[in-house]
Amino acid sequence: MSYEEKGVWSFLAIAIIGYGVYLGLLLPRLVVAPIGDVDYVWPMVWTIGGAIVAGIVARILVEIVAPSERMGADARDREIERTGDRVGNSFIVIGAIAALVLCWFSVDWFWIANAIYLCFVLSAILSSVTKLVAYRRGGFQEW
Repeated sequence: MSYEEKGVWSFLAIAIIGYGVYLGLLLPRLVVAPIGDVDYVWPMVWTIGGAIVAGIVARILVEIVAPSERMGADARDREIERTGDRVGNSFIVIGAIAALVLCWFSVDWFWIANAIYLCFVLSAILSSVTKLVAYRRGGFQEW
């Protein structure tokens, strides 16, 4: 498994776990308080920051436990990266449109922020899955 593919696996795991942690912090608060009173900002900030730190630590630990033969990306890695990012960016656009529509209807900031965060997570998942499928199939066919 290449260095780049290992990074995709760790990114996927951290995206899912990080959002799970956020939901684990948020959902109990929603049970006991109305949405307008729920403090969602700091749990969101901490889980996003924690995911960034976890991503750095995970890459280091993965390389310590199972070192890659080569560290640099080749042409195939770069093409897979570009394609996965293009596919994943669709959810960033969807999140922006969702936030815009929610703003039009003056929806509470809670929903706007959480729609954007959810779409960031879905973007990371879709991007990672696209990249992993490409790695497992040996890249992309040349036309």
